[in-house]
Amino acid sequence: MKVYQNVLEMIGNTPMVKVSTIDTGPCELYLKMELMNPGGSIKDRIAVSMIEAAEREGKLKPGMTIIEATAGNTGLGLALVAASKGYPLKIVMPDKMSSEKVNNLRAMGAEVVQTRSDVQKGHPEYYQDMAARMAQEHGYFYVNQFANPANVAAHYNTTGPEIWKQMDGKLDAFVCGVGSGGTLSGIGRFLREKNSDVDLVLADPEGSILEPLVNRNETVDAGSWLVEGIGEDFIPDICDIDLASSAYAISDKEAFATARELLVKEGVMVGSSSGTLIAAALRYCREQTTPKRVVTLACDTGNRYLSKLYNDEWMNERGLLEK
Repeated sequence: MKVYQNVLEMIGNTPMVKVSTIDTGPCELYLKMELMNPGGSIKDRIAVSMIEAAEREGKLKPGMTIIEATAGNTGLGLALVAASKGYPLKIVMPDKMSSEKVNNLRAMGAEVVQTRSDVQKGHPEYYQDMAARMAQEHGYFYVNQFANPANVAAHYNTTGPEIWKQMDGKLDAFVCGVGSGGTLSGIGRFLREKNSDVDLVLADPEGSILEPLVNRNETVDAGSWLVEGIGEDFIPDICDIDLASSAYAISDKEAFATARELLVKEGVMVGSSSGTLIAAALRYCREQTTPKRVVTLACDTGNRYLSKLYNDEWMNERGLLEK
């Protein structure tokens, strides 16, 4: 058995599991279990990639403070890296994110700054604008996952090849969301290089601007949604949205119900973004008329949503609980 020298060596090489009890139509649906990374999410991959790239390029030097804008999971991945390498870390996150994420970040030694979730890019209290401003004013290193090519590289070099190998090169469709755009751009490019016919399907929360853009080339104003970590009010710099073949708009209610069904029927406890992805993947699978092999991501652990997604009272107050 391999003994790891530090926690960062444990990132990646996550298992693949087949959905076996939920109706997937004529298709086979597989989940890439990214929640089994040491930090509990797929964002561990990009955290180590972006920090090590900054070190190589001389942008991040010993003693510097790292700052990032995040829905939480990139922050937790960065906290692993910062703890391992000895960097102070500041995290700016919208105030709609779960208390579990905030408490987890603080427990790992990060300073958390919460800002408004009801404003969009360009507003001084928008989380990304605030992080960039703080970095400039104080000389912090701003990771900026939304424009950092090392984000895409992490998925092109690791996640994509792992999926291809685990599926023995037999893959018809991959379903993902867009937060920063790294998974679509990195995994999508890799899979298309292997098989140009692979469907790349976008799972998008209702209210995000991306599904109308992909399906109808329609530009809309952003709404609001409760799902954390995916959906956008702008197209991130690193996001190659043209890779997406099609998209599904998934409501909060459907996303949360799907995540809860997955736990009951498959024993896999995922977060709200994974609920969105899996709901879209199930729709895709059930619409097919011929058998296909489909992969999506179990992006992060549901343990970070016990106060929300898995709390009946919270769900019921928002009309999200099935009768």
